[in-house]
Amino acid sequence: MEVPVYTPHIRTSRRTLLALIGASVVAAPLLTTQLATATPVSAGGLDDPAKKEIAMKLVSSAENSSLDWKAQYGYIEDIGDGRGYTAGIIGFCSGTGDMLDLVELHTQRKPGNVLAKYLPALREVDGTDSHDGLDPDYSRDWEKAAQDSAFQQAQNDERDRVYFNPAVAQGKADGIGTLGQFAYYDAIVMHGDGGDATSFRNIRKRALAQAKPPAQGGDEVAYLNAFLDARVWAMKQEEAHSDTSRVDTAQRVFLKNGNLNLDPPLDWKVYGDSFHIG
Repeated sequence: MEVPVYTPHIRTSRRTLLALIGASVVAAPLLTTQLATATPVSAGGLDDPAKKEIAMKLVSSAENSSLDWKAQYGYIEDIGDGRGYTAGIIGFCSGTGDMLDLVELHTQRKPGNVLAKYLPALREVDGTDSHDGLDPDYSRDWEKAAQDSAFQQAQNDERDRVYFNPAVAQGKADGIGTLGQFAYYDAIVMHGDGGDATSFRNIRKRALAQAKPPAQGGDEVAYLNAFLDARVWAMKQEEAHSDTSRVDTAQRVFLKNGNLNLDPPLDWKVYGDSFHIG
């Protein structure tokens, strides 16, 4: 069987309303020329391995109510948010294209894997909440694939390419530290970076209208408060994300404590559940 060469898709948004999924809006690159030439902070950031591990635990606490993010490779369910299946360590969705990109990458690296046969169906359901061509065995096969270290690595790589690396790069270009970079990462995980009003780029744009980041001579705490305000606004635009505790009782707590470097110990709550990193 001839395996198509993997080419990442350009998406309007990863997590966006069904009314906007499939719209012919092409997302611009995350970093504009102006931001790309801004002087990045010299201190270590969220891409430090220890900080990245914290970031994954923080996201997992919100996405899966667990700090054990590595146990989520096999996670899959339809949570009824209009995005089809949500799965894996970062919530790849069958309706928003990133799950398709992931399976294409895995199939390029490992032809004939257990998920390869679903590629035609994943292309068909992209932009919808449909399970056509996926049920009844897709969930079971996803869980089986997740036992393969090659599929786990593909999830790691797509997480970094689409979400983690762009968020950290934009944060460093804006001159914000580890906590701010995490706030960017968590936002792009949930909202994507498309052209809709609640996408990461437009959350950031809304924040920039209220405060300047350090790279533009602004105060970091004031800017991060503005960004979190904009993030809360975006979350409240959609019922599925209207619980803002991952900001209010987590990121905002770290900010109020002045923990801009996201140093442990960390104590926070999400959806009423308490978590701790020592």
